[in-house]
Amino acid sequence: MLIGGTALLLGGGGLAAYATTALAGNNTPDTMSGHQQHTASAITISCPDVGERLRTVPRSAQLSVSKGLSSLDKQVHDAYHKMMGGSGADVLNPLKAQRQKTIKMMVSAIAKNTKRPSYLLKMSGCTTKPVDEGAGAGGGDSTKSVQDGWYQGQNQTQGADQNQDQNQQDQNQQGQDQQGQDQQGQDQQGQQGGQQGQAGGPSPDDFVDINNVQPNADAPPFAAPQGGNASTGTFTTECGRNEDGHFNSDNVIVTPGVSNGAHHTHDYVGNKATDAFANDNKLAASDTTCDNGDQSTHYWPVLRKLDGNAEQKPGAAQDANVGTTLTPATVTLTFRGSQVGQVEAMPRFMKIITGDAKAFTNGTKNANASWSCTGFEDRQLKDKYPLCPQGSQVVRTFAFQNCWNGQDIDSGNHRDHVTFSDQNGACPQGFKAIPQLVQRITYDVPQGQSFAVDSFPEQLHKPVTDHGDFINVMPDQLMSKAVDCINGGRNCT
Repeated sequence: MLIGGTALLLGGGGLAAYATTALAGNNTPDTMSGHQQHTASAITISCPDVGERLRTVPRSAQLSVSKGLSSLDKQVHDAYHKMMGGSGADVLNPLKAQRQKTIKMMVSAIAKNTKRPSYLLKMSGCTTKPVDEGAGAGGGDSTKSVQDGWYQGQNQTQGADQNQDQNQQDQNQQGQDQQGQDQQGQDQQGQQGGQQGQAGGPSPDDFVDINNVQPNADAPPFAAPQGGNASTGTFTTECGRNEDGHFNSDNVIVTPGVSNGAHHTHDYVGNKATDAFANDNKLAASDTTCDNGDQSTHYWPVLRKLDGNAEQKPGAAQDANVGTTLTPATVTLTFRGSQVGQVEAMPRFMKIITGDAKAFTNGTKNANASWSCTGFEDRQLKDKYPLCPQGSQVVRTFAFQNCWNGQDIDSGNHRDHVTFSDQNGACPQGFKAIPQLVQRITYDVPQGQSFAVDSFPEQLHKPVTDHGDFINVMPDQLMSKAVDCINGGRNCT
């Protein structure tokens, strides 16, 4: 029995993939009943990620840019279906023309109130290629350890950023040079895709027994700040486990004003008004699930049991996210200090994304997934799901960026205004230390390869794509209390 689906790739970077998935009933010993298996065969349409390259988006252009990113996604989606249909029709040239029109519209909207981002116009060309690489392809090394700077020290990527423009130009030129060659094989590729099914996952290779993982998490952010100069206090806010069932497939940070902008279901705690259309005023007027008056928004992709249940939650079933949603056993939201000194208050309505929902194709530059098991949290996995022993819970941890540029509550790509401290806890020049949010979520899951995180279907539910989102809506008085507790070495709620 085949289960599959395709959907759009948020942010204008496109991957259209096919992969065969089958229900258990095979001779894989660790496979649980209902687990989807992903074969290695896949083909993609790969396009430059426009959303990642945005720098300044004026408020007046925000809705146009959101709609533009969604249009880019749909264009890749439609081109993929046409290619997989095996008709032999030209796909890449029409796709490039569509993307040129959409990107030009976005550039024009942005240019009305700020410098024209002409570099985006070079990002319309796409290519076809097989997908047989891991998450490290196209942006980083998927074997990085915590100590190597997967979390802390991510600001030390200026060289990679400088090379990105050249790599972008190379990809566009390659797309122009190879479109004819790619097109020649599309009829055959489409037939193969039809025979092998559509996007699925995860793969059995995405799971590892936590007992076989060596301890690797004795460095920040999993080691709390300590020492004479450190701010060693904590502030914990209790916001529940989403007992009220607040779900949607929007992404108010990345695509405000666009429904189903995430194409996977988000789990929410905190602010009750959060959806694609919630502006700062709406969030400030909303009730909250937090017991201390904190109106902040916390959200992350749901975790699903791979039981084949096509429950009708936003972003489910039609976007190839199938299975019963797992309610967290616990949710802990803690703010911590700096290794090298005191922290300053976050501004209200600051928005932070940690991790990359497209890390399987974008590479691990912005990846910040971390998986483990209770009782084994000195062992953190970045591109594998943990198989936990009986009685141990699965743990997801998101340690957010802890340095702020002191000016902006958001940025065009939703990353540039914040960054990570280095291995010693120091922020880069021009940035100041802020309380570091750590979202820790635990789950009771069935034994075996029985669960997966919601994802864009073309990301194949890879664990490396896990990510967390946060909008600070703490009243100023509460934020001041949190900062005083952290800097004073006290543990407060």
